[in-house]
Amino acid sequence: MEEDRGLSAWHLSKSVPITFILAIIMQTFSLVWYVSSLDNNIKNNSRDIIRHETRIEQLENTMQAQALTLVRMDENIKAIRQLMEQRMNEPRPNQ
Repeated sequence: MEEDRGLSAWHLSKSVPITFILAIIMQTFSLVWYVSSLDNNIKNNSRDIIRHETRIEQLENTMQAQALTLVRMDENIKAIRQLMEQRMNEPRPNQ
């Protein structure tokens, strides 16, 4: 009798309906499918994040280059303004 309580002692009761077993199998399949799609979404998001980080770095580099160009242009405008002011303040020869 003690030997009957081992692995061979487990059995499925005939009172469990087949629809219940099918429902459990369908839920298990649905869970596996959901986790698989979730994993796929995570991989896609990771790939998109890497792509966006690369684009952000490129945009930051472009902005720094444009800021440097803007500073140079501003300095050139100041130099031109000073030159024009000097020319306007120079005495004019009598005509």
